[in-house]
Amino acid sequence: MAAEFRSKKEIVYDLLREDIVKGKYKPGTRLVIDELAKQLNVSQIPIREAIQQLEADGFVTVEPYVGARTSEIDASFIYEVFAMLESMEIICSRAACDRLTDADIKKLSKMISAMDDTISDPEVWSEQNKKMHLFVCEIAKTKLVQKTMEKTFDHWDRLRHCYLRNVDDNRIAEAQAEHHLLLDAFIKRDADAVEQIIRTHNQSALKSYIRHMETEGYLQA
Repeated sequence: MAAEFRSKKEIVYDLLREDIVKGKYKPGTRLVIDELAKQLNVSQIPIREAIQQLEADGFVTVEPYVGARTSEIDASFIYEVFAMLESMEIICSRAACDRLTDADIKKLSKMISAMDDTISDPEVWSEQNKKMHLFVCEIAKTKLVQKTMEKTFDHWDRLRHCYLRNVDDNRIAEAQAEHHLLLDAFIKRDADAVEQIIRTHNQSALKSYIRHMETEGYLQA
């Protein structure tokens, strides 16, 4: 099978988005088109197109006569991010209960089991966590939810890199235990149980992260 064609704009967009999400470009960093074109060995056109898309996705702010800067990100953004993730995960997970095949369950089980081995590595575990939840969207065939969730996870990763680098790994262990409960509910095709576990899962995580942010002084108690 031939490799999927990717335009220069798509390649540049992915590179810049990843650097913004992972904190290479701090909030408020100016993005100079000429400099980026030289660094990435492309013309200014795909840089401008990528920046326009990044602005539409909320990662960049473009000001007249000033140019593009990476958007600021406030710690309180965590409330909106978790509200969106919880809502979307409930939508796709309930729908997945009606579509799950035995093969889907087997793959989901393998994904969650693999995450057991990466609890001590937050970066790897977080990437696996994202893939697992997006796989549920694939099963559910909720394409619009999946696209929106992908962008929301990117904003979550950016927030995490800005404010939660030193968070206690105990929360990851708790989250992983909740994933196994979620798997059991999926095996039973119990949509109500799935929804309740997701609500508990997200709200427990939010409370834990808020406590950390308050302790670090990013949020006021």
